[in-house]
Amino acid sequence: MLAPTRLMRNPMRNTLKCTLLGLALLAASNTFAQLPSTLANCTRSANLLACVDADGNAYSVATAGSTTYLRGFEVIGKRYWSQTNSRYGQLTFFTGIASDGEAWVGYSRRVGWTTVNRFSSSGGTSAKFTCSRISGC
Repeated sequence: MLAPTRLMRNPMRNTLKCTLLGLALLAASNTFAQLPSTLANCTRSANLLACVDADGNAYSVATAGSTTYLRGFEVIGKRYWSQTNSRYGQLTFFTGIASDGEAWVGYSRRVGWTTVNRFSSSGGTSAKFTCSRISGC
């Protein structure tokens, strides 16, 4: 079960984790109702998921074919952001931009029950991390 995150020093990593969480929620909509309400309050339709968490962070996830569009507002950084993900088989490329001018690119590669994620941002942040469906990130 996922635990809510309070304050992270790296806003880009927080954004990426929210993105991955949103995609996981969208993909697992049948089990979505079993998640505790302390994570976020969400509304969904056939191809749109919109959420607001207890801290006021908001994001939405929309799908169109193999492309996913994300938009959000980050309370800590007081900034809006948007991201586009394009999936090609087990590989997903993403690009994003925030209202403060930060831009980022990256990819997620699924290998079985594990995803290998890498991103780099114009703010100088880059990271590579692995997430498992069993043990998390």
